[in-house]
Amino acid sequence: MSWLSTLVDGLSGIIRLGTRVSADPPMVGGNSSGEPVTDGTVLALSTAWACVNLVAGTIATLPVMVYRPEKGGRVVATDHWLYRILHDDPNADQTSVDFWEYTCAALELRGNGYAEKLRGSRGQVIGLDPIPPGIISCRRRDDGELEYRWTWNGVSRRETSDNVLHIRGFGGDPLGGISPLSAGAETFGHARALNRTSGSVFRNAMMPSGVYQTSAKLNGEQTQQIEQLLAKKYQGAANAGRPLVIGHDLKWQQLTMSPEDMEMLESRSFSVEEICRMWGVPPHMVGHTAGNTHLGSSISEQTRGFVMFTLRRRLKRIEAALRKQLLTPKDIVDGIIIEINLDGLLRGAPAERSAFYNAGLQNGWFTINEVRALENLPPVEGGDVPRMQMQNMPITMTAAPSTINATAPAQ
Repeated sequence: MSWLSTLVDGLSGIIRLGTRVSADPPMVGGNSSGEPVTDGTVLALSTAWACVNLVAGTIATLPVMVYRPEKGGRVVATDHWLYRILHDDPNADQTSVDFWEYTCAALELRGNGYAEKLRGSRGQVIGLDPIPPGIISCRRRDDGELEYRWTWNGVSRRETSDNVLHIRGFGGDPLGGISPLSAGAETFGHARALNRTSGSVFRNAMMPSGVYQTSAKLNGEQTQQIEQLLAKKYQGAANAGRPLVIGHDLKWQQLTMSPEDMEMLESRSFSVEEICRMWGVPPHMVGHTAGNTHLGSSISEQTRGFVMFTLRRRLKRIEAALRKQLLTPKDIVDGIIIEINLDGLLRGAPAERSAFYNAGLQNGWFTINEVRALENLPPVEGGDVPRMQMQNMPITMTAAPSTINATAPAQ
């Protein structure tokens, strides 16, 4: 390689001319409101914070399991090298919840989650160290390999996909998923503009609850005396309900909010639904309960839909990325499976958990000891035998009646 081509290759990650990269610039999206849209400004929106916190936090608390086939079924492969990394300790600084919450938050904001594969002396993966998505770029090299570049704490790195775990969000492009911050820049900018406008109104505008009116002309001194009298005798909780006596033929006129202010508040409510729609989160799950039973659906149905349609897609992406980028060819041949266990969501729903266990016990696909293990209870003798209800037998096995009495009962 000539010195000129080396120089161009070294600068391509900086000037990004003719090279397609996946990293977002510091200002990830423009919008008609002119509001800046970055990680910090979007998370300053309470609805965005709640949505990202809900999705990332929920996924982070679900255990990442490693299974191997055994005796026609499968068992947890606690002795596999990936189990400790994915289930317990990804690196020396983070717990599994910390690591997965950080990675999932990156997916929800930037559309990509990155982690460096930490290797031991023999080249085996011994940990995963997360990389902030805003500092990394990805490109396709001439030899077909994906190359990742980033600078962290003053140290520039350049690694291939062999040493970088890349979990892609919605979009499916090899270079990276679509950034929700960029795609939703208009929505987030509009919400920030509404917040800024309402803050300006309440900070600068005069918002009295009403006025005292009179046909008589009052001078400045009389007006001041009335104001001082009201402030002294009738303000505060201790004076609530006290009769109000004022001269000068004053009459009270209640003030109502202007149509413009009412429209602004309604627009803020609509922006909550818009942001929830960006992440596929039912509004009631972030505290917005007004008019959330659309198309006759109940709160429980919306919550179930959140698990089925919002969480499941994200879990499948993570599972597929871990299988493709972490399992060795031998692991795949041996039938090793990486799966995120959704049973943890039943912990907060005892009625549904009980119905799930009962269905498994009655139909023979759960044993008593398997249920007890899921509830952190010790096994019992005889609890490893699957059981089924005796009344579920073929109709041919029932005894035929000897006689059939068709006569009417005696009166």
